[in-house]
Amino acid sequence: MEDLLDLALDQPEEARRRAEVVLAAEPDELSRSYAYQCLGIVLRDAGSTVEALAALRSAVRAARRSADPDRVRDVRATLGVTLAFDGRSRAALRELETAFAGAEGEVAAKIAVRLAGVLTVLGRHDDAIPVLHVALREIQQAGNRAWEARTHLWLAYVLLRLGRVDEAETAVVASARILAEEGAWVDRLASLTNLAEIAVARGDHAAALRRFADTAEAYDRAGLPIAPGFVSMFADAYLSVGLTVEAVALLRDFDARIAPLEQAEFLATLATALLADGDAAAAVDAARQSALLFKRQDRPWFGLRSRLTAVRARLAQDDRRGLVGEAAAVAEELDTQSADEAPLALTLAGRLAQGDDRANFWTRAASYRHHPNALVRAGAWHAQALAREETHDRGGVLRAAAAGLDAIDEHRRLIGSSELRALATTHGRDLTTIALRHAASDARTLLRWSERTRATALAQPPATSDAATIPASLAALRDNGRQLAEARQEGAETEELERERRRLERAVRAESHTLSATTAAQQRPARVEEILAATGETCLVELVDVDGSLHVVVAHAGKVRRRVAGTTSEIAALLGPAGMLLRRAARGRPADTGAIGKALQEAVLGDAVRLLPDTPVVLAPTARLHGLAWSLLPTLHDRPFAVVPSAGQWLRARATPPPRNAGTVLVAGPSLASGGAEVPVLAQRHPDAVLLDGPGATLTAVLAHLDGAGLVHLAAHGRFRADSPLFSALDLADGPLTVHDLERVRRAPYRVVLSACESGVLAPVGADELLGLAAALFSLGTAGLVCSVGEVNDDATAALMVDLHAALATGSDPATALCEVRRRAAGDPVAAGTAAAFLALGV
Repeated sequence: MEDLLDLALDQPEEARRRAEVVLAAEPDELSRSYAYQCLGIVLRDAGSTVEALAALRSAVRAARRSADPDRVRDVRATLGVTLAFDGRSRAALRELETAFAGAEGEVAAKIAVRLAGVLTVLGRHDDAIPVLHVALREIQQAGNRAWEARTHLWLAYVLLRLGRVDEAETAVVASARILAEEGAWVDRLASLTNLAEIAVARGDHAAALRRFADTAEAYDRAGLPIAPGFVSMFADAYLSVGLTVEAVALLRDFDARIAPLEQAEFLATLATALLADGDAAAAVDAARQSALLFKRQDRPWFGLRSRLTAVRARLAQDDRRGLVGEAAAVAEELDTQSADEAPLALTLAGRLAQGDDRANFWTRAASYRHHPNALVRAGAWHAQALAREETHDRGGVLRAAAAGLDAIDEHRRLIGSSELRALATTHGRDLTTIALRHAASDARTLLRWSERTRATALAQPPATSDAATIPASLAALRDNGRQLAEARQEGAETEELERERRRLERAVRAESHTLSATTAAQQRPARVEEILAATGETCLVELVDVDGSLHVVVAHAGKVRRRVAGTTSEIAALLGPAGMLLRRAARGRPADTGAIGKALQEAVLGDAVRLLPDTPVVLAPTARLHGLAWSLLPTLHDRPFAVVPSAGQWLRARATPPPRNAGTVLVAGPSLASGGAEVPVLAQRHPDAVLLDGPGATLTAVLAHLDGAGLVHLAAHGRFRADSPLFSALDLADGPLTVHDLERVRRAPYRVVLSACESGVLAPVGADELLGLAAALFSLGTAGLVCSVGEVNDDATAALMVDLHAALATGSDPATALCEVRRRAAGDPVAAGTAAAFLALGV
């Protein structure tokens, strides 16, 4: 009958069936106690704690009638654990202590493990450690391998909560080795979950997401329902890398029954996710519910963290009623525990405090700046910066911010996904804000700090760049894209295909998130001296958002100067009308862009216009201004200018040598209104070029010829996906070419011309990062691009592209070639509007 209890953990439905068979046979009291105990475990793990408690009380009565005291002790221990699941912590401890009284040997050790488990869920981690060590020695002596593995798992869980990561990993590895021999499915799933948590603690977030995904698949293979605790931990892993939408969706979609114990933890995670997703009101509600449940369950350790979330959410709502005292109380308790959350809590308390209390809270938060966890360190350095700001120590502020951003770099050093690298910069937003504020008074310092904090994700190639095998989900997504295009063309129903597309996109994204970086090396930011040395006859203009005002840094002829232009809100109000005028031109309706161009120039450049020499310009705008049609500005319309994410990216592009004997590739995608009219003309002018059009313009052929090409012209419909920039795509004969596909190119093409609508639109992500088709090419190493930042007229684009290539063929760089095109189009409003939508990026 002992096997029935192990079966309850590994095969709950089979265990339930066998237990019911035993009870139907009217067995002896000893057998009845096992059967009811088995049912209690199955019901408890399914979240049905009321029914589980009823079954276990029947088991206790049967065990008593069997006159076996150790049987009574074991059942009461299970009853104690189940009471904890039901949120009745004090009753659980009383039951376990009663069960432990008088027990000896292996029975006592098994009860001790369950007692330690309840102590752990109460947050009494230090109390649980010695209990587990004593129990482990007894169980090892008894030779009970299954219970030895379970004890190792609990030990790992507790050690991890105490920050003892190496010891926790040793315990998990020991458990996994035993479980592999014993074949215990549920406990093996627990060990996989612990390994995923350990990866998070070590900062290897790609490995963590991979392990969580593997564990979810293992649950499915085993035919077991996913545990609420696992869902909460998976959501926490998503939150650690900035995937807030995924975290909220994972929690919202979980609809299984949850026991009160797990409900409190589940709500706590949901509150954190909702706050990260910007829903502060819902976060307050969830945090308060979880805090109340934790209080009822006598779990102050966990309740304290829910209170912190509530403080953060209320502050986000600017609800300060009684918040000063609550924030201070939470911070004091977390600091007493030396908790990972203490720097954040102390920093918040300092923000709400007044007088000397502010500096005191921030100084205490800063004491965590040598913590092993990079994100905890970053938070502590932010507090140090605030403390230095309070004493007007500008140098101290900047030194603290630099150290904090170094910690953020460490946090993302193993991440291979370009999306996650960009999102990771969100953790450093507060550090960036305070650093730029204190750097703004000096032009050189501001330029240096702007370079330290922008477009860092583009400085290294994606982890997939040299991958040879196409993932099945990405191949399926391509095929789905082809089917969707055909269905739309034929006017057929697409709802099912759209649903499948969304599913496949989720799978592709999830797979990309689990990729580890191919190198942990970080490229250093460009130095001011390097930037000045490279400018030569060129003028660099870098735009920096400092507390909502746009600062314009002009670097030329060995000097760096600064001016303050308009506010970001003023500029944002002009972007919509500018885009509308370009759309009018794209649709063949003349549009006068003169007035909007002058207004944009005044707001974006202000008095800095007077600093610009009569030379080509390189613009490094903020992420949110990257997609502006810059040639609308009068000072830029008649001069060559290029747009870059950062001066550092410009230097990297300049240093990229043109490939020797690299050819030209011409591609015409399907369903263009002009039929890709420029491509045949260009093919005649470049008889040695590779021509891919009609059925030959397949994704595989295009990617193969992109590899190492000198010049690529892609005429294809484009779609920018603001909701998911890495699925921005160009339509080819057999489906869409997405950013995920581009990232798999081994050698970047040197220069690329994208004639599609919105092919150059990039999504601002994280602190000041960019994602999209153009960003993917930059990160691969492409030196220069010509692409559009809006809707374009197909016919006008075809003629414009022919002129562009004629200029490129004379040796002009893309910025100069595009300037010549704009001048030629000046007499035709539609052509001029179309030309204005195109930008030269890079060199």
